[in-house]
Amino acid sequence: MSAFFDLVSDKVASAIWAMVVASLLPWAVSIVAKVSGGFRVRNNAHPRDFFQHTTGMAARANAAQQNSYETLPVFLAAVLVAMLFFVPQSIINVLAWLYVIIRIGYCTAYITNLSTFRSILWVLSMACYLMLFYLAIRVSV
Repeated sequence: MSAFFDLVSDKVASAIWAMVVASLLPWAVSIVAKVSGGFRVRNNAHPRDFFQHTTGMAARANAAQQNSYETLPVFLAAVLVAMLFFVPQSIINVLAWLYVIIRIGYCTAYITNLSTFRSILWVLSMACYLMLFYLAIRVSV
């Protein structure tokens, strides 16, 4: 774990990059969903209809994509609030990148149907942004 802390920069750009990667993650998972589900150009007219009829890996990848979109605004807000209240940048960066890594693991676990592991990763990813909010509250009082 110490090696992870050493890899993360203490610059604001690091948290911004984590936010960019987290924002692109649902798009990357959607590619997995489309490829594994046999998505064709004609399906682009009504992609949601296409996904309603998928099963297996494609359906799970689509669910991972939807969940990633659902948690993304809270994560982005948590990072910005922590920055606004001057939580130490190195802590923000570590929690932001930890969130991204956990979410990548979450999507992988979802796609490969590791439901218990997926749920554990979901809770851990939520703990990252809740910790950012908590630290912002602690700094503000």
